[in-house]
Amino acid sequence: MTYIPPRRSDGTLQHRRQVLPWPADRPFRILSIDGGGICGILPSAVLAELEMRFLGNSSIGGYFDLVAGTSTGGIIALGLASGLTAATIRNFYINHGDRVFPNPNVFVRLWRKARRIRRNAYDSKALHDELLTIFGETTLGDARTRLCIPSFEGVHGDIWLFKTPHHPDYKKDRFERMVNVALATSAAPTYLQAVPNNGYLMVDGGLWANNPVMNAVTEALSCFDIERHQIQILSLGCGETSFKVDASRATGGLVSWRHGMRAAMRTQSLNALGQAGLLIGKENLIRIDAAETPNPIDMDDHGRAKAELPAMARSLIEAAGHQIKQVFLQEPALPYEPFPHVRT
Repeated sequence: MTYIPPRRSDGTLQHRRQVLPWPADRPFRILSIDGGGICGILPSAVLAELEMRFLGNSSIGGYFDLVAGTSTGGIIALGLASGLTAATIRNFYINHGDRVFPNPNVFVRLWRKARRIRRNAYDSKALHDELLTIFGETTLGDARTRLCIPSFEGVHGDIWLFKTPHHPDYKKDRFERMVNVALATSAAPTYLQAVPNNGYLMVDGGLWANNPVMNAVTEALSCFDIERHQIQILSLGCGETSFKVDASRATGGLVSWRHGMRAAMRTQSLNALGQAGLLIGKENLIRIDAAETPNPIDMDDHGRAKAELPAMARSLIEAAGHQIKQVFLQEPALPYEPFPHVRT
């Protein structure tokens, strides 16, 4: 008989979490990074530009009190929490992304699209091997920054949030290897296969939280004694995809709505950003993303992403860099120490 582990959500607290102290005169700074496959080149390049212009090429990760990331954003978040610079992560995407998403000729590309009808298009082992070169045996307990990484658990159809041990209640994820967390949050359906995890089956967190900004806000307010106005957020996207209901979609079926997943991800992001802005004040939320386009870069198109997104990142920081510096880069975050926990 196959062992089926209990729902993770069965252990959810039924009362308000005991909040931890936080200085009343100090903001709580959050970095939130969307999912988007190889288009993670954009947010990593945006952060790398900030490092180069304002931080003397030192890692930007130490300037945030919490980093939330989904899918490719989760990989970037894990990299920053490991002490890597955003420039190192950007270069990893540019120089190694084609090992995960090879740039094929037009015939192979068409074959892959056809293959995705029945099964995943790419071999997850390539991503695993590349991530292993970055993270090795590092665990969430080794992170230098608080993390919140969404995934989806398929055996029970349950949402899942990987978290560093930044609160005494958080005891389950401390020993999770960062490689496994990265694979779990980025296992995009039809692109990469789901990831087995001790009886669970992990799928891309973008199914429910491609923009994790509200997960981050909730985490901050539920764990720390802070007022809403103390929260400041830098939210980074991987490129906006326009999606409108035209005449064909108004009465259409599966063919007309074949890009419905993109629509769901877009509307989830808009909703999360709107909610976060209402809670903390829109003046405390800076959103950096590429302009909306009807011709988005596919999340596996390494060639186009490498060619277009670094320059786009430079343009975005030309416009918003000094504002970001003023709000987020004046001084490093308070030192983070994980709560001790004996493995049982």
